Amino acid sequence: MVDITHKIITQRTATAQAIVKVGSPATMQAILNNTVPKGNVLEVSRTAGLFAVKNTSNSIPDCHPMPIEFTGIQFELLEDSVLIEVTVKAIYRTGVEVEAMHGASIVALTMYDMLKPIDKQVEISTIKLLHKKGGKSDFGVKEKMDLSVAVMVCSDSVASGKKEDRAGKVITEKIKNLGLSVSSYTVIPDEVSDIQETINKFCENKKDLIIITGGTGLSNRDVTPEAVIPLLDRRIPGIEEAIRSYGQDRTPYAMLSRSVVGFKGNTLIMALPGSTAGASESMDAVFPSILHLFKILNGFNHGK
Repeated sequence: MVDITHKIITQRTATAQAIVKVGSPATMQAILNNTVPKGNVLEVSRTAGLFAVKNTSNSIPDCHPMPIEFTGIQFELLEDSVLIEVTVKAIYRTGVEVEAMHGASIVALTMYDMLKPIDKQVEISTIKLLHKKGGKSDFGVKEKMDLSVAVMVCSDSVASGKKEDRAGKVITEKIKNLGLSVSSYTVIPDEVSDIQETINKFCENKKDLIIITGGTGLSNRDVTPEAVIPLLDRRIPGIEEAIRSYGQDRTPYAMLSRSVVGFKGNTLIMALPGSTAGASESMDAVFPSILHLFKILNGFNHGK
């Protein structure tokens, strides 16, 4: 199965459709009057659909086992067909569209099995996904954003040439994967004055986003928070908490990080861990949804 451990947990919803067409009006009447020999077509097929949704991963090899929170199965009886809609909800790392489509197909197949003794013309058609929501595409920014991004690596060993930078390169690559580009990349030692001077220079140059990696731990040379916090006009505790919560699910040491996020003017500053894994996971924790902040700065009002 595909590795989804890097994904954040969100509420996922999907609705799928299937249509069962019958060969005569008498079949529809039998369904309505509950006179089909094999039993109550709607209730039996609904039950089969509930089992199918919950057991999708047992039938389709690459599907992940899902903590299904809700399944709703609705029927619309038309003149010569039954329209089936299956809605599935879960709070998880991956979507539930396959679960919804699997449920709809099994509902339809169960109806077919129950109706075929009285109608040789019954058929299944139009199994499809109607809509889904809750994934990365819903919480990111759909339109292309023109942001000026800077990456700062705070590390004595990297600045002195004793160690190769990896965390900054990981951040840069993730920024590129978001359709953005890094216009400035710099390496500086763990000195408060150097960090503050570099941040102020980037802010003067109207950078939209400054991502700092390194110096957020608890050693004597980890001074990035001490340098960044006095410069901020507004801290954003929710983002800091999201980064640590995400990391804590993956390593017990994440709670020791002192990541800092906030605005200096209209420049968003993020101070992330210096380890490659810590930087990568911190980016996964809050991107692309954090880019929504720049829509808010430009007057986005959530549809009010």
